[in-house]
Amino acid sequence: MSRFLISCGGTGGHLSPGIALAEGLLARGHEATLLISRKKVDARLIEKYPLLSFDRIPGTAFSWQPVRLARCLTSQARAVGFCLSLMRQRRPDVVVGFGGFTSAPVALAGRLQNIPVALHECNRVPGLAIRTLSHLAARVYLPIGLRLSGVGAATTRHVGLPVRREIVLRPRAESRVALGLDPNQRVLAILGGSQGATVLNEWARTHFGLLAAEGIQLYCVTGLDKGAPEIHELRTKPGAPVKAIFMPFSDRVAELLSAADLVVSRAGAGTLAELVRCETPAILVPYPHAADDHQRANAAFFERQGGGLVVEQAALGELYTEVRDVIFNDWLLRKFRGNLRRMDRANSLEVMLRDLEEIAATGSAESTLPALAA
Repeated sequence: MSRFLISCGGTGGHLSPGIALAEGLLARGHEATLLISRKKVDARLIEKYPLLSFDRIPGTAFSWQPVRLARCLTSQARAVGFCLSLMRQRRPDVVVGFGGFTSAPVALAGRLQNIPVALHECNRVPGLAIRTLSHLAARVYLPIGLRLSGVGAATTRHVGLPVRREIVLRPRAESRVALGLDPNQRVLAILGGSQGATVLNEWARTHFGLLAAEGIQLYCVTGLDKGAPEIHELRTKPGAPVKAIFMPFSDRVAELLSAADLVVSRAGAGTLAELVRCETPAILVPYPHAADDHQRANAAFFERQGGGLVVEQAALGELYTEVRDVIFNDWLLRKFRGNLRRMDRANSLEVMLRDLEEIAATGSAESTLPALAA
């Protein structure tokens, strides 16, 4: 049995793969502790996982604004001390970081304690944390086809994002009924990431009437701070009314993606991995202010692989037409689903688990496992 310390807090996109990795490690008889932030999104997401071990560490996100920068550096220093103390208590064999502001103190403390550090970058453009910390790492996991300057081939493994074991394709009609939707009407899901997306929420409210007139149900995940749950019904023609459901948070992601004919979403790597796993076609609206414009790169790769389409936020006026044209085009939806099924052939979690076990057993990243071709 080996012990692992996994830093994965701050956003759902970091926390979800950390949970997936911890589940896999526990299933193979290892111990895993997840280090999360003190943000509300982390507290909400971990409620479903009482059997996993979590520790909240201090820390705030990086910013060039002087006051926030000072606060970030001070909190990160406290976090390093916290991590050093925790490592002396837990004695982990490997430290794993999924990026974001919680990874820096964990990686630094691990290096100071001579514990192998593994980092996972899920976006098509590596984030500041991974770029900065990569020289401390014994292993860096990168998306297929991506290289990171200064990180050699012996250190790199190309894998996708681990997905929680609950995220699997489920029967469509059952999923719709479980969510309170009509199983016989088309479903459009709108996802703005773990923090929500005001512009997508506003689009959903503005266009619900038009969607309902076409017989399209709407399920919009608005974000934790975006208000209370709402359920609306419109009867625009004879027959069953058409529903619009607005929920601030959803811990039923597999059911929602399985229920949807089409998703309109931001382009965070975690969401894209879950779309692939559930074979759900999507129209992606990349967040234009994402760090290093990584969402646009994620979305472009998803579109090139045939999983859906991209509509820029500046062209949001075209979104309704795109939704209407795609959601009733069964041939195109089948083509998208087939491409998504092909994209999910590699088992990223299994590759990471075997590699991390070897690192833990040898205390080195000189794994005998082959690096996947880029």
